[in-house]
Amino acid sequence: MGMAHDEIAQRIYAEHRGGVRFHSLARDLDIPDVDTAYRIQQRYTELMIGTEGDPVGYKIGLTSSRMQRMCNIDSPVSGAILANRVHRSGGELDLRRYGRLGVEFEIALRLGRDLNPADTPFNEAEMGEAVDGVCAAIELVDDRHADYSSLDAISLIADNSWNAGAVLGNFVSGWDDLSALCGIVRLNGIEIDRGYGRDVLGHPLVPLTWLANHLARTAKGLRAGDVVLTGSIAPTRFPHAGENFDFDLIGVGTVAVRVSG
Repeated sequence: MGMAHDEIAQRIYAEHRGGVRFHSLARDLDIPDVDTAYRIQQRYTELMIGTEGDPVGYKIGLTSSRMQRMCNIDSPVSGAILANRVHRSGGELDLRRYGRLGVEFEIALRLGRDLNPADTPFNEAEMGEAVDGVCAAIELVDDRHADYSSLDAISLIADNSWNAGAVLGNFVSGWDDLSALCGIVRLNGIEIDRGYGRDVLGHPLVPLTWLANHLARTAKGLRAGDVVLTGSIAPTRFPHAGENFDFDLIGVGTVAVRVSG
């Protein structure tokens, strides 16, 4: 018989605090399936609320072909974003607070109204009507030096899909076609990558719709004010102390972060 959900969540929480390297939770802690992994994730995020604050939104990961190839997983995953892990653009991140910090470059959407889980299945048109803000965002992930060659979705999900926070730019209330948005990634002022809104499952509203329907399966729903990161349009970067990243979402705005440690 495997460990209880709460016991596994406590183990993950302790491993983060103790600096333990990421390992196959599915194998080592006997997590049988994705649904169980999400239940463990829920308990794990509840353990963090006391220090990291209440959930204020969600990250969606592995929504681009480049990110799916990087992680060897072919389906989206989600995790909770906690209030005390949200940073304003221009802030500083200390590498010593993370196992191994990664930064990802995303289109963030903000919900303008509650979504009733009873109204599923949702579609992209409904999601577009529910969104009231868009901004450039940098997701913070902590992979704890994972071995990507053996990564599995169950382990990633149970560990809150590695979300360690987000750096948010200013939300705007008007935007053009989200799929055509171009995002430019710069390191110390020099362009190192770029991507487009269409790189996340064809359109950022597609992963948002996936998330809304996914949450409804557990009688949870997106609520007004929730921020959703729709997935990185460029592969994860693992920063070093002294580096500065900025992500310019053309026509929307820019978000920036400094790295120390």
